[in-house]
Amino acid sequence: MLSETDTFAEIWPDLDWQPDSLQIHQFERLYELVIAGNERLNLTRITERTEFWEKHLWDSLRGVITMPAADLSVIDIGTGAGFPGLPVAICRPEWYVVLLDSVRKKSGFVSSVVQTLGLTNTRALTARAEDLAHRREHRESYDLALLRAVAPANVCAEYGLPFVKVGGSAVLYRGNWEVLEEVELARACSALGAEIAEVDAFELPLTGAVRHCVQLRKLKPGLGVFPRSSGLPVQHPLGALEGRCPIPEDDQTE
Repeated sequence: MLSETDTFAEIWPDLDWQPDSLQIHQFERLYELVIAGNERLNLTRITERTEFWEKHLWDSLRGVITMPAADLSVIDIGTGAGFPGLPVAICRPEWYVVLLDSVRKKSGFVSSVVQTLGLTNTRALTARAEDLAHRREHRESYDLALLRAVAPANVCAEYGLPFVKVGGSAVLYRGNWEVLEEVELARACSALGAEIAEVDAFELPLTGAVRHCVQLRKLKPGLGVFPRSSGLPVQHPLGALEGRCPIPEDDQTE
């Protein structure tokens, strides 16, 4: 069991990365701000300190840590309390990270955290992905899209891939992973000009809980119709097998 004064050095070797003193301070301050904000906004069920560092911080970084350190433009879709985008922005100060949420109170909270932590590489936006992805300045303009605990995987693909440049990637953070879910995701990716590049299964460093990061690669420009209007991606998910109910959204960040 880690003590309250531990800097959680034990969890970072699994990522082959170590935060510096400023990043540790920012992670600590982020925890304090989320706990305080949680009293007003019900942001997360993960409030115990050790669990927060493992399931919010370490897990957020696990999906991107092997990507190149060169400048990347990133969009975190459905950021909620700021995960995975805030830890990613702290870990990779050379990246430009947009934190997107459709709920104004949540994006407002995240914006205040960005200012408090002094993150100059980060911006919070309030909008629906289905709308923002059709704006010229955002469409196919990001190197990387991140989606964590947002919706079933095939729905996440429709939300995320229209933001991604050809040659770019989307990372879907998942808990459990099923073969049928992968089949439906592959069908959706085909319609969206992408492919499943990798399904990475791993264990959290303290609890050993199994998680998955699914990386999608954008192969060609997507059709202008995607993403469809608000509600349609969930009501009529791309790639869904006939007679099969959508897999419930992943709750790993709750």
